[in-house]
Amino acid sequence: MHLGRSARIALRIGAGIGFAVIYVPLLLVLVNSLNPDRSASWPPPGLTGRWWSAAVHDAGARHALWVSVKAGLGATAIALVLGTLIAFAVARHRFFGRGTVSFIVVLPIALPGIVTGIALNSAFGTVLRPLGVGLGLFTVIVGHATFCIVVVFNNVVARLRRTTTSYEEAAMDLGAHTFRAFVDVTFPLVRSALLAGALLSFALSFDEVVVTTFTAGPGVETLPIWIFGNMTRPQQAPVVNVVAAVLVLVSVVPIYLAQRLSADTATSSRV
Repeated sequence: MHLGRSARIALRIGAGIGFAVIYVPLLLVLVNSLNPDRSASWPPPGLTGRWWSAAVHDAGARHALWVSVKAGLGATAIALVLGTLIAFAVARHRFFGRGTVSFIVVLPIALPGIVTGIALNSAFGTVLRPLGVGLGLFTVIVGHATFCIVVVFNNVVARLRRTTTSYEEAAMDLGAHTFRAFVDVTFPLVRSALLAGALLSFALSFDEVVVTTFTAGPGVETLPIWIFGNMTRPQQAPVVNVVAAVLVLVSVVPIYLAQRLSADTATSSRV
């Protein structure tokens, strides 16, 4: 469809405004992390790395970072296993209720985070508390895995639907057993989808606030929760800006890599 010159200009202006609304606040966070003024006056009187050094030596921030990394890795591991198994079941087998299974798997990411958090908090209190297991890092990992599974499932099932089973059948015709055919044929075909799903899952888990609030116990504080708790402390404002900048950077890298992997996979599948 051919657009007129005025329409193209309007689209460019609209896109520019949209990107500015999204990314200018992120750039301001990065600039404020280098602002020598503790009150983040604008424009900054100069640039300094003093607050970055203070953030590195802040025990609370380091502990929260490590908790976020452990929660992200744990949720990603669970999502990879369960999401991949469900994706293979849905994409490669026909059974009663297959559509319902797909809907149930995808539903958690569509629900409001506060609904998921309340439901998980209630479930953990009903099931785990009588067993002597309270809220903690384990419950945070399980809570994050509920929506991370969706990301892995969507990536893998989409890749499988674009991949014919003839390669696996040919391998088994040549004498390879099921596991050997999976390792030599199927896994290389879905490897990039698995990696993209893992990167996106880790990024989602690393950023999560609402579900974490309802599933974390005493002493379990992820990096976003640490930021939220220190925002109202004026003396901590510069360090919060630094940690927020790190959070942005850490989130951007896996999302960028996942996008590149997905693009490369789509290109190779067309070839």
